[in-house]
Amino acid sequence: MLVLTRKVGERVLIGDDIVVTILDARGDGIRIGIDAPRGIRIQRDEVVKAVTEANREAQAQAAAADDAEALIKKSLGL
Repeated sequence: MLVLTRKVGERVLIGDDIVVTILDARGDGIRIGIDAPRGIRIQRDEVVKAVTEANREAQAQAAAADDAEALIKKSLGL
């Protein structure tokens, strides 16, 4: 991991076509701007983790519903 110290207005270049600009620094947070080609996905880690967890929970619930349905059909002789 590369660790840098930057001031407001300074930029970091990633490859030939991604520019990260420090826009503002307040307290314990900073605002950054990212210029990248349209084909590059830029996502917040916490959002990706939350969606992944929600998908896991939905799959588990669907599997439980399928199991319950199979058990009911079996008990009814279907």
